[in-house]
Amino acid sequence: MDARLRDLRGRGGAASLGGTANGRRHRIIVIERSPRHVFTPSFLWMMLGWREPQAISRDLARLGRKGIEVVQEEIREIDPVRRRVRTERQEIAADHLVVSLGAEGWLGGPPGLAEAGHNLYDLGGTLRLRDALSEFRGGRVAVLIAGLPFKCPAAPYEAAMLLEASLRRRGLRERSPVDLYTPETLPMPVAGKALGEALKGMVEDKGVGFHPQHKLASVDPARRELAFENGVKAGYDLLVVIPPHRCPPVVKEAGLTGETGWVPVDRASLATSHERVFAIGDVTAIKLPVGLMLPKAGVFAHAEAEVVAHNLAAEITGRGVPRHFDGFGSCFVEMGDGVAAYAKGNFYAEPAPAMTLRSPSRVWHWSKIYVEKSWLRRWF
Repeated sequence: MDARLRDLRGRGGAASLGGTANGRRHRIIVIERSPRHVFTPSFLWMMLGWREPQAISRDLARLGRKGIEVVQEEIREIDPVRRRVRTERQEIAADHLVVSLGAEGWLGGPPGLAEAGHNLYDLGGTLRLRDALSEFRGGRVAVLIAGLPFKCPAAPYEAAMLLEASLRRRGLRERSPVDLYTPETLPMPVAGKALGEALKGMVEDKGVGFHPQHKLASVDPARRELAFENGVKAGYDLLVVIPPHRCPPVVKEAGLTGETGWVPVDRASLATSHERVFAIGDVTAIKLPVGLMLPKAGVFAHAEAEVVAHNLAAEITGRGVPRHFDGFGSCFVEMGDGVAAYAKGNFYAEPAPAMTLRSPSRVWHWSKIYVEKSWLRRWF
């Protein structure tokens, strides 16, 4: 989620949300370093020139119309014990903190990675990829999952299939092999073997080379060559990078992270080990019955945010029944040619996630477009 941290405190002033409790009015403050919210699922379409930044972004100041204060500043320090947040300009005290700083793409790991390719998970990187793709006249295309974990588990596979379709429409496909390299054994391994095999089949049916268990060792930008820990080397002419993700350093410095390097939370309430401090979205670590972690995806961040928001309002006002995050998630899988598949299921199911994959159709492609439009219209 773009909101870096949300804080709800009853200290008077500002906007009133939900009336009063204990004679005090309530403030909801969003601290966010960026002035605009960007709908990142649309980066895949932006890559192909189907979207412009202004079409998928909104001014966060619009939240003021809903009674939400937006502080556009960089978070320098989080004190979860005292529930205080320090920015470069001020310190904000809270009665309740919701940490939602997300997972940040990090190119500082494997040698050469920062100098090579186009980062699909970054606005500027996606725009540069769009320009490079428009000028591309043929050659080897590599989609590289550079490390684990990464957010939006289906996106790299969508990117590979969308690139294949785009090159085919432009008459470049015969001289432009497309290959995907990943440290994973199967696509979306947390969702189970059946779904992984199905998605692998979709990719390979497009003629895209699927190369599992390829952990990146280094990149040689001058030679345009990838080197993997298994000894394999692969050349490229156009490199699409899915960066490894890490927890923002300010969260680690706050002592909020556990042995996984992410914030452990109660899987139902999203509460941390600190009183009245919650964490939602990609910054969290939720271990599933199967032993793997809940994937980092916007659908979970959204559902978790609704649970925490409802429960905080119920606690403060004394009205309402607590809700629990149920581990349900879904995603569209764009395949190119105006067709998409749809996966959904319960990640909290035991002994393993219970997932289904709906057959590819134009309905799911248009459904994803509807989600994009309705999201931006509803919240802004």
